Parts: sequence; C-alpha cells; structure tokens
Amino acid sequence: MSLIVQKFGGTSVADTDHIRKVARRVVDTLEAGHRVAVVVSAMSGETNRLVALAREVGGEQPDPREHDVLVSTGEQKTIALLAMAIQGLGHPARSFLGSQIGMRTDTAHTRARIHSIDPRPILDVIETGGVPVIAGFQGIDEAGNITTLGRGGSDTSAVAIAVAIEADDCEIYTDVDGVFTTDPNLVPAARKLAGISYDEMIEMASLGAKVLQIRAVRFAMRYGVPLHVRSSFKPDEGTRVGREEEVMERLVVSGVTYNRDEAKIRMRGIKDLPGIAAKVFTPLSDAGIVVDMIIQNLSQDGTTDLTFTVPRDDYRRAVALAEEVGGELGATAVDRDEGIAKVSIVGLGMKDHAGVASRMFRVLADEGINIQLISTSEIKVSVVIEEKYTELAVRALHAEFLEEGATESTREA
Repeated sequence: MSLIVQKFGGTSVADTDHIRKVARRVVDTLEAGHRVAVVVSAMSGETNRLVALAREVGGEQPDPREHDVLVSTGEQKTIALLAMAIQGLGHPARSFLGSQIGMRTDTAHTRARIHSIDPRPILDVIETGGVPVIAGFQGIDEAGNITTLGRGGSDTSAVAIAVAIEADDCEIYTDVDGVFTTDPNLVPAARKLAGISYDEMIEMASLGAKVLQIRAVRFAMRYGVPLHVRSSFKPDEGTRVGREEEVMERLVVSGVTYNRDEAKIRMRGIKDLPGIAAKVFTPLSDAGIVVDMIIQNLSQDGTTDLTFTVPRDDYRRAVALAEEVGGELGATAVDRDEGIAKVSIVGLGMKDHAGVASRMFRVLADEGINIQLISTSEIKVSVVIEEKYTELAVRALHAEFLEEGATESTREA
C-alpha cells in the first residue's frame, strides 16, 4: 500500500465543481488501496486578487510581513472546502495550515525557504484512515510569523511534505497532461514525454517551462522523491521525473523552451581592470536581482563592454543600478533592451553528441534570426534573440530536433 502526496494547483481547484472533482480523485486513490496526503494551492486567480488588494492599500511594495499574512489566506479557503468535499464522499479528512504541521521556514517574507516539517500531525490522520489536506505555499518562521514561499511554492510544499512523511510518490496535478517537448500552444506537434530526468526538468523550469517550480524539482532531486506530473482532468499517465538512469527514452534534445520575461542591459566602455565585474554585479546581487546570462567583450583600447540579462520585473531597478555604477566606473553608455527572448534546447544526450549547438545555430540562421547572446551547459544551449522571432525559433528548433523527419543522431542517444 503506497503512501502518496497529491498536489493540486489553482486551476484544479478553481471553483466548487472543480473541488468536488478533486475530492473524487483523492477518494478513488484511497479506494484503490493507497494512503494519501493532499497539498493544495489557492483557487485560480485568488492569489492575484489578494496581491492586488495589498498593493491597493500598501503601495507597490507593501510591508512584507503583512503581505504574507494576507496572501496566505487563499489556501485556507481551499483546504477547508476540499476537506468538506472529501467528507461528503464518506471519508474522514482534516485541513491543516502550514503552521499546524510545523512548516518552519526562514524569515525571508514572500520568498521563504523551508527548514523543517513536523510529520506527526499528518501521519496521525493518515494512520486513522483519513486524508490530511494541507495548505501549500505557506509556513511560519521561528518567531511564529506567517511566511510564504513565493510563486509556485505549493509544489515545493508538496515535495517537502513527501520527504517528511517518507512518501513513495509525489503527484503534481495541473491543467496540462504532463511535460511536453515544447509549448503545445505554439507547436501542435509537441508531444508528452513519458519520463524526464531531474537535471533536464531543472533546466527546462529555469528556462521558461511553467509546469513545475524549479525549487521543487531541486528539492525532489536532493532527496530522491519521485515526481509524477499529471492532468487533474484526465486519468492518463503523465510524465515521471526521476534520476537519469530511470529515464527509459533518452533523447539528445528532450525539449525546446522559451522565456519572454527577460531584458538585456549593456554597459559600454568600462576600463578593463581586476575587480570590475564584482563592482558591477555586487550591487545587483545586494538588491536581490538575479542576473542570468553575462557576456564580456574586450576592446583594443583597454576597455570592456559588459552585457547581461535580468528578469523583466527587475529591469527598471537593474537599469538604475547599472547607470549608477557605470557613472562611478566611467562607462561611456548604458544600453537597454526589453524586446528580447531566450530560446533554449535541453537534453541529456547532448553530453555525448557533438555538433548539437552548431546545428541549432544553423537552423536559426536559415530562418534569418540573429543570435545576440549564447549560454551553454552540459545539457542545454540558450540563445537570446529578438522577441518577435520567438515563435518562429521554437517551431524551427522543434521541427529540427523532435519531429518526424529529424535525424536519428539528434533524436535518440
């Protein structure tokens, strides 16, 4: 008899009809002989509504502690309603806030990290045949303050709970059928992957795939928690995420991703001296701005250009800091560009196959798409291009590496 954690996202619990269907799904799992703990998000749109209220009263940057107190209420509604729905189907259920299962975090409001969980309250309900229904996305710090884990934090909650109660599986239910080779809204030929490695999933999540939160996948990989991404609305098998050796179908390129949520900044004419990069990027780091791709170009006159990308939400702050630091360092100009996108290919098989990057570059060249920046790792190649070419680039790369007619050397290892 397996112990399973089932996590349902906002679209899965969007209204009371959806909540009843989720309850039916949970009960079906119970009646198949499994033990179940459930983690849920707020109902679809609820967190955005609460964030808007916080900004309406508290300004663009409301007090972080009070912000967390407010937005954490979304999950409280869902857990109570789902517990009632499960009870209505004849099975005992009990709702829990993050604080009630000892979900201890650090003090970083709106982006807290989990330190520990007390599994006993959860297991007590499971051992008596009931279903614990737990609020994702939230916890408490050592002082008892409510904290939240950031966007997508319910995925991380679910994985952490699976670790704490030593679950056999962690099922992530969402509004898609699994992990696809690319966004099926852009490419109708995209297909669902039966399995994918933790490393590939981390790369895809960090590069724009929205199916799983990157922190959740890292947590799962660290503790060896099997993940199963499934549709809330269909009984079909989804995509299993696990260790590299467990992936049956090993593709050279497993997926094509894109991210339109970045912007590019270039600082020109900085003197090329030791410590310059640290002087540029330390203020950005201190401001909590994550820098993604970095390119440094050395000119013949002893100066250098530094080009880097940041999340578009942080673009204005990053430009202001770059201009301030650039003035101190004697930069001749600070250029900026919001009209970019990052397109990437990801695959375990790239470790063993030469020429994948050059093939990617040729495909883009054939489509008349200019590459502005390039970043690589063992299992991915990312390029920055003009945003208007995003769909064309994704379709061309998917056709080249993942559709019927792609050569065997690029499809299977």
